[in-house]
Amino acid sequence: TLKGSQFREPLCEFSGACAGCGETPYAKLLTQLFGDRMIIANATGCTSIWGGSYPSSPYTTNKEGLGPAWANSLFEDNAEYGYGMYLGVEQNRDKLAKLATEAINDNIDADLTQALNNWLENKDKGEESQAATKELLPLLEKHSSNDTVKAILDLKQYLVKKSQWIFGGDGWAYDIGFGGLDHVLASGDDVNIFVFDTEVYSNTGGQASKSTPTAAVAKFAAAGKRIRKKDLGRIAMTYGYVYVAQIALGANMNHAVRVIKEAEAYPGPSLIIAYSPCIAHGMKGGMTSSSIRTKQAVECGYWHLYSYNPLLKEEGKNPFSLDSKEPTESFQDFLNTEVRYTTLAKTFPEVAEEFFQKAEQDAKERYNIYKAMSESPLV
Repeated sequence: TLKGSQFREPLCEFSGACAGCGETPYAKLLTQLFGDRMIIANATGCTSIWGGSYPSSPYTTNKEGLGPAWANSLFEDNAEYGYGMYLGVEQNRDKLAKLATEAINDNIDADLTQALNNWLENKDKGEESQAATKELLPLLEKHSSNDTVKAILDLKQYLVKKSQWIFGGDGWAYDIGFGGLDHVLASGDDVNIFVFDTEVYSNTGGQASKSTPTAAVAKFAAAGKRIRKKDLGRIAMTYGYVYVAQIALGANMNHAVRVIKEAEAYPGPSLIIAYSPCIAHGMKGGMTSSSIRTKQAVECGYWHLYSYNPLLKEEGKNPFSLDSKEPTESFQDFLNTEVRYTTLAKTFPEVAEEFFQKAEQDAKERYNIYKAMSESPLV
């Protein structure tokens, strides 16, 4: 639950990001849910700057010495980097499963056999594998003189199922790293991708990305972006076996927690796209309002909440759920509270009104597509 998650210790703290950063609350929440068994591959960008600005690191450990294992890769190959981490872990876990089966067949001890069977049954479930490992380790230590048991103990760090995450911004996910991201999604393997969508290349000065919406002013789009935002989530849904969701923490925290838990537990690739207000947006009222901004973005139809869970197809249900209501607030009023939009009206007033209307039309069209998907038969 939302309330329950906040009693869990955060393993991401003192990040050094911009005050009010829209990215860090998501990372903090993820570490509260999975931090003690989490592996993170981080694309170069804001998440790698506040995530690993050596000599300090915001990622920490709990009292048992467990915390996220974090590493940063190049901007263009982070998805492949994270996938490599996953494959390496799986090789070792496959070896452990074979050793566990050997130890069971050797019938070393009845209690050990039962604990090994329990581990094998739950090895691909996060919290269940933690509980099974806690029960198993003392019994393994007790019989450590056995060669097979000793081999299992040598790989004990892999007994608990790892929660593999790939972090990056929209510049990486929508643009430069999209080929790798698509490759990892197409693998069908149990890897989680989290996109901190600021709608610009935040780390390098706010250049336009394929995530930048119509009419927004950014570097290389000084006269306003003329084409609509890429729909990364809908592209991923076409595979039919990828868990996909869009969230906004300030708009619906319960939805964000539920979706993140579902995505992590889903036995295949998952993609979560999170709206992340950025200092580059030039929010009127400052960064103290970043959480409120996510709520306003959903209420006016600028951002939509949804989830696509392929497992629902097996139950004869529609896998797509539109989780935000029909817009009730003014889209244009929302645009007029961010400098990235108001700048266009000042510098290019002759096109500003046309672009603002097109931005609203693009958002309405996207909403109508999602609404049709949520009301349609199985797709």
